[in-house]
Amino acid sequence: LSWSEALLLGVFPPIGLEINDGEGHPSSSHQTLKGTSKWATSLENLLEDPEGVKRFREFLKKEFSEENVLFWLACEEFKKTQGKKQMQEKAKEIYMTFLSSKASSQVNVEGQSRLSETILETPHPFMFQKLQDQIFNLMKYDSYSRFLKSDIFLNQKKSEEQEENSPEAQTAAKRASRIYNT
Repeated sequence: LSWSEALLLGVFPPIGLEINDGEGHPSSSHQTLKGTSKWATSLENLLEDPEGVKRFREFLKKEFSEENVLFWLACEEFKKTQGKKQMQEKAKEIYMTFLSSKASSQVNVEGQSRLSETILETPHPFMFQKLQDQIFNLMKYDSYSRFLKSDIFLNQKKSEEQEENSPEAQTAAKRASRIYNT
């Protein structure tokens, strides 16, 4: 995110976010984001962090929409599946769990009424991509912004800040800066 993009969007990047100069070089901040700071930059970053996924699931469970992230994760795992037989088994599992009219954790996706078990006959890694994208966008533009304002997120962030400001963390940071700045 550049400063001009941030201004256009009416947002300012979190402290520590890498800002590039006009030539694509990082500007003064070389800090790497982690934890809640990284989660707050994008849903993608949140979903790449196991702890972030855990906290997001906890939040979605309270909102009665945990099936969305579970479906998204199942699709990500499905893309890594090798072998036609394993792919057929996993595709059927995803279909029966999330997409079938009798699914135990049914997700609400466009065109679902036309979806039938016939798609399971010829599985391929990206067969659920369109549906996965719909669910991702639903989470991104709906649940994610509420998550960032939730007690679950804010308490995690507060806990991280307290850890960073603890005397032990500051001592370790001073030792590290002496090591790297000599």
